[in-house]
Amino acid sequence: MKSDQRNAPLAGFTVVEHAEGVAASYAGRMMAVMGATVIKVEPPGKGSALRCAEPLLTQEPAASALFHYLNVGKRFVTCDVESADGRRHLGELMARAELLIDDTPVARRAALQLEPEVIAARHPQLVFLSVLPFGAAGVHADYQAYELNVFHAGGEGYLMPNGLTLETFPDRPPLKIYGHFAELIGGTSAVCAGVSALLARDEVGGQFVDVSVQDANISVGCFAIQRLGDGVLENRHGRSFKYGGVLECCDGYVGVLTLEQRQWEGLVKLMDDPEWALDPSLRDPLERSRRGAEINKHLRAWAKTQRVDDVVKKGQALSVPLAKYNEPADILESEQSKARGVFAPLDLPTFGSVPAFTAPFQFNGEALALTRAVAEPGADNEAIWCEWLGHKTAELEQWGQHGAI
Repeated sequence: MKSDQRNAPLAGFTVVEHAEGVAASYAGRMMAVMGATVIKVEPPGKGSALRCAEPLLTQEPAASALFHYLNVGKRFVTCDVESADGRRHLGELMARAELLIDDTPVARRAALQLEPEVIAARHPQLVFLSVLPFGAAGVHADYQAYELNVFHAGGEGYLMPNGLTLETFPDRPPLKIYGHFAELIGGTSAVCAGVSALLARDEVGGQFVDVSVQDANISVGCFAIQRLGDGVLENRHGRSFKYGGVLECCDGYVGVLTLEQRQWEGLVKLMDDPEWALDPSLRDPLERSRRGAEINKHLRAWAKTQRVDDVVKKGQALSVPLAKYNEPADILESEQSKARGVFAPLDLPTFGSVPAFTAPFQFNGEALALTRAVAEPGADNEAIWCEWLGHKTAELEQWGQHGAI
């Protein structure tokens, strides 16, 4: 099927997305942004449950900001895969596609004829990208999970909060990162795995690619796992820089990390050579590590008298590795974001045009585009079933009457 972006890297590929979760939907989103024709298959009627997921742009009718973000660039068809006719229609889509994204629970796949071996027998050239909380194999394959579960199952939650946050709120229990961090990490891994399988498809044919969101999140804590191999069990109380880290200024926050001697010396100059920092023993990095708490006490007292922009400008001129902690509005207005084309206008119902994230990469020096806003369930039924697959409008109407689409 023709792509909306003829020169994009995945132009010419057709992806069928049969998914309800954030991770799989994000994988489909990124493939759509890279130029693939991504056909999202939803249940007839109200469509995907994610259409009502908070936060909502509007209450009546419910319009999910999350759904709009995850499904930009896609085409929308409806198909009742619970019925024999619906499964036949889904199979027809798969026969014309190069890749299938699916997050149906393992225990449900047999009833829907979505088992890997069944798909491989019927569509030997199709890449089957399975995206599940704990993967499609292993003792937890049948487990249901949500963002909270997979984030903590990946281990990162055990290490949060730490540093300044833990010092400020010492009684807080383990936390998760706001939003859908873990599922987006899983979706990112799925994109990489799926594109890799597409690249090898001409040589090896279709493959079953088994993506676990938990496995993807374990990679986030790779340094903690490395330290465990060295015999150190890291936890949130010990997971912080010996000195530096997050510093609160009078108008915001900066992050500081001085690993090299010249960087420490630059930091001392940035603070106008305070007497405490000129202690000859602090020229020894091991001594600085031993006296980290003392150094941080001085650093934080100094930082609270400083303005973020001044500290960043002067510090970077002195080769001190530091940067401002940006708020979302800062990222939107950033000259770097604009130069990279990180955001592009997207039309949303009742909101009009808003800046929406495109992709964290470019191709041939060009930012990727957002070509299609989210449409209603089944908005592309006629275009897909009739114009692309060659069915008659009367057939489409008949399928609708029988509830198959």
